[in-house]
Parts: sequence; C-alpha cells; structure tokens
Amino acid sequence: MLMLTRRSVLAGVGLSALAPSVLWAQKRAVFFATENGAMSGFDAVAYFRGGRPMRGRPDVMVMWKGAAWHFVSQEHREAFERNPRAFAPRFGGYCAFAMAHGQLSSADPTAWKIVDGRLYLTHSPVVEKIWEANMADYIRKAEVNWPDVLYR
Repeated sequence: MLMLTRRSVLAGVGLSALAPSVLWAQKRAVFFATENGAMSGFDAVAYFRGGRPMRGRPDVMVMWKGAAWHFVSQEHREAFERNPRAFAPRFGGYCAFAMAHGQLSSADPTAWKIVDGRLYLTHSPVVEKIWEANMADYIRKAEVNWPDVLYR
C-alpha cells in the first residue's frame, strides 16, 4: 500500500510544476532566430554603420550565442566579433514592445530604432509606431522582464 505524506505530495507537486518550465526554458533561445539566422539574416552592424537594415550574406557569418549572424562584409563581421554586445539587439532580438508586456514575440528587422546606443527591434512597423510613442517607458518595463521572460 502506498502511503502519501504531506512531504511526498509537496515534493511531487513541486517537481511536476518545475519540470515543464525547465523543459520549456531549454527550448527558448537567448536570441530570436529564423531559418535565416539571428535577426532573420540581417546584419546587426549595418544599423550602426550604415544607418539602415541590410540583409547579410550567408557566406559572411559567425556563430554566437547559438545563432548564426550574417553580415554584408568581412569588416562588419570582424567588428561584431570584436564586441558582439555592442551590436546585438537588446532583448535577444525579440520584440521590445512585447518584452515590455512580459511576452516573447518575433521581430521584424525592418522595424527598428537605436536608442542610447542600443538596437531595439519590434514585431512590425505598426507595433514600432506604438512603441515609439512611449519608448522610454517601454524600455524600462522590458528591462524588468528581461531575461526572466525566457524561463516562464
């Protein structure tokens, strides 16, 4: 006969509650990527050096933090390799507006802003307009949620 004690029930509930979140957390990448790589294959350095989104080339690529980062030139790749955190989008390239609401969402690399030297992406040009209306507040809220949102 199986005897259930308070301790065994609590332990079982604790483990069953923890197991799905641990498994789910392992599936969420720190950087949002598509089959084309991080930032859907766009060159992170181009936003800072060219002032616009530019699709990178698959043959000028580096792996960083589990994602393939593509660049328009070897010069951009080398700049990224020297200091990837200076160029990588904030909040792992997930939508900054969604992050402000504690959610993960894909991002459109053509919906972007550089604020205080950091690259932010949003889900779409429509969402970008909403986000722009109160960027400072949304960034502050997103900072509170990042990176814990990856483990929820």
